[in-house]
Amino acid sequence: MLFNSYEFLLGFLPLTLLGFLTLGRASRAWAVGWLILASLGFYAWWRPLNVLIIAPSIAVNFVLARALLRLGGGRRPGLARALLLLGIAFNVAFLGWFKYAGFLAGAANDLVGTHFVLEQVILPLGISFITFQKIAFLIDVHGGRIASFTLQDYCLFVLFFPQLIAGPIVHYREMMPQFQAASSTIDRTDAAVGLTLLVFGLFKKVVLADSLAPLVSGIYAQSASGHPVTFLPAWLAAVGFTLQIYFDFSGYSDMALGLARFVGVRFPPNFNSPLKATNIIDFWLRWHMTLTRFLTAYIYNPLVLWLTRRRVAAGRPTVAGRKTTPGAYLQLLAFPTILTMLVSGIWHGAGYLFILWGLVHGLYLAVNHGWRLLAQRRWSDRARYDRVMRPVGFVLTQVAVAAAMVLFRSTTLAGAGSRLKGMAGLHGLALPTIVYDRLGPLAGLAGRLGVGRGLGVDVDFPHLAFWTVVMGMIALLLPNALQLLHRHEPALGWKP
Repeated sequence: MLFNSYEFLLGFLPLTLLGFLTLGRASRAWAVGWLILASLGFYAWWRPLNVLIIAPSIAVNFVLARALLRLGGGRRPGLARALLLLGIAFNVAFLGWFKYAGFLAGAANDLVGTHFVLEQVILPLGISFITFQKIAFLIDVHGGRIASFTLQDYCLFVLFFPQLIAGPIVHYREMMPQFQAASSTIDRTDAAVGLTLLVFGLFKKVVLADSLAPLVSGIYAQSASGHPVTFLPAWLAAVGFTLQIYFDFSGYSDMALGLARFVGVRFPPNFNSPLKATNIIDFWLRWHMTLTRFLTAYIYNPLVLWLTRRRVAAGRPTVAGRKTTPGAYLQLLAFPTILTMLVSGIWHGAGYLFILWGLVHGLYLAVNHGWRLLAQRRWSDRARYDRVMRPVGFVLTQVAVAAAMVLFRSTTLAGAGSRLKGMAGLHGLALPTIVYDRLGPLAGLAGRLGVGRGLGVDVDFPHLAFWTVVMGMIALLLPNALQLLHRHEPALGWKP
């Protein structure tokens, strides 16, 4: 049941809101119980077995969290740490089995020449998001940032249906106070903002992303079958898929915000016009913002802190602005960044190309951090630096993101390599017939320069070019939904 399906919009959503508002007049506990029941129904709609798979994981995490809560306040810290590590290991293993078992079996076959056959493993809905939220919950309980919780509140936190498909990844301490304060009555502002965000999201998903998807998929399908793609269609496919996933994810993020707002809850912002970024660091502060927040708080920062303490104990320099040494940069910036983005790539999907995509973005970020350190030494005039580098950085960021998206979209390494070669012009340059035939006297010059006639792949060039230009202009020139609704705090703590 997708957010843009008739079953959801005309059946599930009205029934869920009606039950929440009706039961809320009698008891908050009943209203919350109804939301949990509705979320379980939403979860089971995809595959009823999903509930039986995820329920034991929720139970185990709840028991571990209650044990950590009882050990709070410094009582038996060794046991508390052991329980935390056990909980993290359990969640990682749970996610690993359902999402990566098949990939790992295939990797083992590739590595040692074996022929393991693993029956298809059922992938529960939203397991990646739920797993990260449960890990964050255990860490926050262990750290004393959560003082109390009930089974009902925990189930609502984990299963609340708007966050199951595409996030955001939320924290218990930022969500439960809102649920506890929710009045279970109709609030006109919440309803208006929620409906507006839902409509914005539906438009992005259904009208924009879904219109571009088949046009882009055609090029990828043909190139995957062995047809070399020339320069222009290769770039159209790369940029087109970037815009497709941009509006798909942006649409789901808006819809999630709107659906939560219907019951008086604000999710944290998860998407903030990342294609307007002028560097790759800024891109990741705008794209899947709650994932970046999770990776930074629970992987990157602890790793950097541990490495910094080791360097200080050894008497070696740490990151110190302009005075940062190459060794400190490599150990305290480059290595943690690349490792964190490797985890991001693995989290996004099971496959070599997802791993490579994560590593590529890790290298992008490491280079960006290094450039910032170098720029501090070379350019003292910050205003002049920004005038020159912001437009250059914008172009480099768009090219880097589109090139990496080829890895994300491709199904084989060979296919991704072929498409990247096409983007580099190694498969030649050709113009669409409709354009080539209108060159007039310039056609002869184009032929002498090696520019061919016809793209070589079956692509609806006029429609693909139209949607790419229109969607690019919308992404780059127009304000996003959060900016348009900033007066009503459309996302938790949102400030334009």
